[in-house]
Amino acid sequence: MNMSESGLSIPSFDASSGTAWQPASVAEPMWMLSRGQWELMLHGTIFITYNQQGGPRGEGKAESTNYAMTMEQHRLGSGTLLLRQMFSAESLTSPHPGFPELFQTGETYHGQPLVDHQHPHNVFAELAAVYTLPVSEKITWLLYGGPSAEPALGPVTYMHRQSASENPEAPLGHHLQDSTHTSFGVVTTGFIFDMSKLDLSQLDLSKLGFVKVEGSAFNGHEPNEQRWSIQLAPLDSWSFRVTDAPTRNWTAQYSYGYLQHPEALDPSNELRQTASIEYNRPLSGGKLRDGNWATSLIWGRKHKELENTTQNSYLLESTLKFLTRNYAYTRLELVDKDELFPQAATHPAYRIGAYTFGGVRDFVHDEHWQIGLGGDVTFYSKPALLDPIYGDNPVSFHVFVRIRPGFMGH
Repeated sequence: MNMSESGLSIPSFDASSGTAWQPASVAEPMWMLSRGQWELMLHGTIFITYNQQGGPRGEGKAESTNYAMTMEQHRLGSGTLLLRQMFSAESLTSPHPGFPELFQTGETYHGQPLVDHQHPHNVFAELAAVYTLPVSEKITWLLYGGPSAEPALGPVTYMHRQSASENPEAPLGHHLQDSTHTSFGVVTTGFIFDMSKLDLSQLDLSKLGFVKVEGSAFNGHEPNEQRWSIQLAPLDSWSFRVTDAPTRNWTAQYSYGYLQHPEALDPSNELRQTASIEYNRPLSGGKLRDGNWATSLIWGRKHKELENTTQNSYLLESTLKFLTRNYAYTRLELVDKDELFPQAATHPAYRIGAYTFGGVRDFVHDEHWQIGLGGDVTFYSKPALLDPIYGDNPVSFHVFVRIRPGFMGH
């Protein structure tokens, strides 16, 4: 069966991050219009949240996580050029030193490691371009990059994943899975293969759908505390990724990368591996606006060369949209954390579990806007050794308003 007969299509870069793929059946809520030969798009999300983290190290804060992405697409020669810009105001809307989040680690504040907080994202979270060019009926070449971009490493970042669309909080495994989504200097190239049209020694490859093989050179350093600046540096790190989209509803990827000195206060280089499977299923006759079920299963690992230590993370998250205006979501995580006590002489890893359950109800839901009221609660598992510091059974919760575009132009 060829791809046109099966209804399969290449996943869109419009509903993803970097060159990562979500299933082709994902339809991103966005505003769209055409001006001449240009297709213009805008999407994004604003959460206005009260965040209460439990236990002795928790706190309650008002905050806003947010981003906006603008895109411009145009034919260029025989190919297609997509320009992308992503912006975030979190440097203004996050409390100091960052968004409270029990057991979260990564990056710095006033020169000190962030612990139990999630850092805000950069004002210029992406300034990049994707060019795709068919080189034959079976193969398409892609070229991507920019001063603020995402290398071919990891799944679609959590801010863009359909399975995380209603959750205002970053995963605890963010720095093991998709933290490179803002890298200041990226060049990626690769090829997309239509496996139904390739004949390799009479093997039946039609069930593989589309396969993408790509590699990146990039600046592996995490962004510093100047959230409004672009911090270019040599492309000292590399990665590669293999992605399969066997049907419109499934994608899977494996990626491997070497990161040169990613953390500002840790001199170690990192080897990072990720693997993920994403599933998306439109409900109610295939109309996303009526219903949808999106699920992601993600594994991330990093090996710190200087310390010769390895940490793993496991994530299962799912969002069900039903009866047009309602959403139920969950995120279940197990993560190894070795940065909870940065001042200690030794840094053992602790296996942390975080289990989130939440829901949203849209009180505005039309072609222009989707505005919903939601909330969630998170429970934890941890070694008993941490009970005197974090409490026996800390519980955290969010209450929020979520604002994003509707399906104008779809």
